[in-house]
Amino acid sequence: MSDLHIESIKKFSELHPKPTELHFQYGTAGFRTLGSTLDSVVFRVGLLAGLRSKKLDGRTIGVMVTASHNPEQDNGVKLVDPRGEMLEASWEAYATSVANAPTTDALIDALQTLVQTVKIDLSKPAKVVYARDTRPSGPALISALEDGFKALGVEARDAGVTTTPILHYLVKAINTKGSKESYGEDSEEGYFRKLSEAFKKLIAGKAKPEPLVIDCANGVGALAAAKFAEYLGDTLPISLVNTSISSPGALNNACGADFVKTMQRLPSGLGDLLKPGQRACSLDGDADRLMYYYLDERGSFHMLDGDKISTLVATFIVDLVRLAGLDSEIKVGVVQTAYANGASTKYLAARLPVKCVPTGVKHLHHAAEHYDIGVYFEANGHGTVLFSQSTQDKFAKHEPSTPAQSTALNHLVNLTQLINQTVGDALSDMLLVEVVLAHKSYTGIEWNSLYADLPNRLVKVVVADRNAFKTEDAERRLVSPSGLQARIDELVRKYEGGRSFVRPSGTEDVVRVYAEATNKTQADELAFRVAGLVYDEAGGDPSRRPKEFLP
Repeated sequence: MSDLHIESIKKFSELHPKPTELHFQYGTAGFRTLGSTLDSVVFRVGLLAGLRSKKLDGRTIGVMVTASHNPEQDNGVKLVDPRGEMLEASWEAYATSVANAPTTDALIDALQTLVQTVKIDLSKPAKVVYARDTRPSGPALISALEDGFKALGVEARDAGVTTTPILHYLVKAINTKGSKESYGEDSEEGYFRKLSEAFKKLIAGKAKPEPLVIDCANGVGALAAAKFAEYLGDTLPISLVNTSISSPGALNNACGADFVKTMQRLPSGLGDLLKPGQRACSLDGDADRLMYYYLDERGSFHMLDGDKISTLVATFIVDLVRLAGLDSEIKVGVVQTAYANGASTKYLAARLPVKCVPTGVKHLHHAAEHYDIGVYFEANGHGTVLFSQSTQDKFAKHEPSTPAQSTALNHLVNLTQLINQTVGDALSDMLLVEVVLAHKSYTGIEWNSLYADLPNRLVKVVVADRNAFKTEDAERRLVSPSGLQARIDELVRKYEGGRSFVRPSGTEDVVRVYAEATNKTQADELAFRVAGLVYDEAGGDPSRRPKEFLP
């Protein structure tokens, strides 16, 4: 096992001891917790990235240091596989094991076990590209990551401070360079050029859009959005707010996509800027989520979330496929989770196939790959569109028989360039939304009127053990505790348009209760009554049962 650089790993590992009292878990978003506790984890991720690259014959792996929409004091780190996709699920357990090895000797054992279990050829090269967001803890964590690279002799490329989606783009661009599936020039400039050129082609001849206000969440998206403004010129007039990337505590604070979605109101800094009907959108801290909104004539706030984006985009693509004369060959499908608003599901299901999967980007992305063109957006604004390689080949070979077919086909080809297919990308998705609005001559008001959201409520119930709650049917029905689902069904039947489901959190001992009904009062009441059932089932003290739960 000398090829593992054991002495080098030991030397560097002693500089990054694991905190004895903490347990780390690699989940959908990688490792994510307080930035001040992550030093040892990030060092070990540097080792893991090198081994992952060796396992995949020296293909380049990505590492992103970010905690996305979380508060500034948090940080995190995640690995990106060669096609720009999330780390293969089987490696999540290996990452968790390596991160939790209590001592340097235990770490060496865990690494040797990994090498033997997955049969890694240590003579292969190791290549990694890495980046971080704007969090104050970023530079120190990057230093720990680089120690991991040095310990294993990894060839590493620093992409600097950039958005998570740009890092995903770079990983795919590096690994497809010079191939038939070349994804683009492997640089930040290549990313901006590819997307902006496609955008300009797609809105050529359309009315110039009204100015768009972008809330950058005081995060790294502010840097990327400012660069896009240069590349786009006057084809899309944009105004950036919440761009204070160096102000302590500003990141995601009362702004950003997650704030807008959960609070359902304007982020700070926009109050005096927006004219009635003017479009605005929010990115999150690492620019992978997007939320649109506007104020009406009375100053009331209207949110256009991931469900609204999915509906707008999917129906536009279906129309283009039909206009190109390809609807008999290419099938478009939409993937949602149980959190998707029932009104969006009803609207989409009347027009194209809709599949519901468990919560989590990896489930959505995987299901979307089964369609010729798969559209997925979580309600929180994270999503993208995937075009299968065979579909892109059909675009290249298809011979249009009319000028209208030719135009629609060109639009589809340009969409494959505009959309970042590796991961949800707030800026790419923003340009996509702007294209559809320009083609349809929609304002936010017309877009919002496609369907009316059913009123809904999300309630969190603290429980002793979330593992007592097991689900099926894409998390829409409880299997255990036994009998609880039947009682929920009985309650739901009492509410017009009622729908409710219960799912345990993946990270903390809470159970989330979602409910919908035809009016807000009923949705709230249903949510709290179902939460009451969960509270009782979880063995909560009746005297401390939250008052809102009472029927």
